[in-house]
Amino acid sequence: MPGILYIVATPIGNLEDTTLRALRVLKEVDVVAAEDTRHTQILLSHYDIHTPLTSYHEHNEKTKSQELVKRLAQGQNIALVSDAGTPAISDPGFRLGVQAIRAGVRIIPIPGASALTAVLSASGLPTDRFVFEAFLPAKKRQRRERLQTLRDETRTLIFYEAPHRLKDSLDDIHELLGNREAVLAREVSKVHEEFLRGPVSELVRALGSGEIRGEVTLIISGSSGAPRVNEDRLQAEIRELKGRGLRVKEIAEVLGEKFGYPKKEIYRLALHGKKVSP
Repeated sequence: MPGILYIVATPIGNLEDTTLRALRVLKEVDVVAAEDTRHTQILLSHYDIHTPLTSYHEHNEKTKSQELVKRLAQGQNIALVSDAGTPAISDPGFRLGVQAIRAGVRIIPIPGASALTAVLSASGLPTDRFVFEAFLPAKKRQRRERLQTLRDETRTLIFYEAPHRLKDSLDDIHELLGNREAVLAREVSKVHEEFLRGPVSELVRALGSGEIRGEVTLIISGSSGAPRVNEDRLQAEIRELKGRGLRVKEIAEVLGEKFGYPKKEIYRLALHGKKVSP
């Protein structure tokens, strides 16, 4: 009989955020496949677990999946863990799961910590319907293209983000999605846990120019679902306000608030007379 592949969720920070079942499985399996063996060793040592470790990460996932499936086929039981949270959720594990299923291996999930559900539950934003987008693209153009596709998404949006890209991403979100309500969570369950709540513009101000550290989860409220204003209508409104003597910046403020439309887009429209692609 083939062995069992256990998908084991591990703490996202505080080592107490594990389950008795997870600890039992980690003790009983033949091997633990870990994203970073050094990191996972801290957890195992804390709970006096001496199961052998083997590395399984994004750089060796293709070849290592084949090796692990062979071991499963020979009857070994394997626990898959990532550095934090639930494996295969924006972490390595998907490829191994697919190959194990094809080989007829039983997969058992061991539920536990996940940053996206932990932050969402404490966000104060709608939780009944949401979209998990993981990490936005690192390159500006691709990131903005992705955000463009999410403009009319009415469900709550959840992102992970690297600290060094956070401010750029927030600027793009503010410009392309508008000044929506948002929650930024950093270092959840760790010593320096921090939640920032408010419109995107307030989050940008709160972050200032300081260095951002730690794991970041970002939640943005969904679109109100109201129809987006027609560009011809915007042009007509812009002409009317220009006729009243308002400056371009003032027009962007007035119409941005009126239509819930990104003010920078209206500014471009008023300045150039036509919509300018980001």
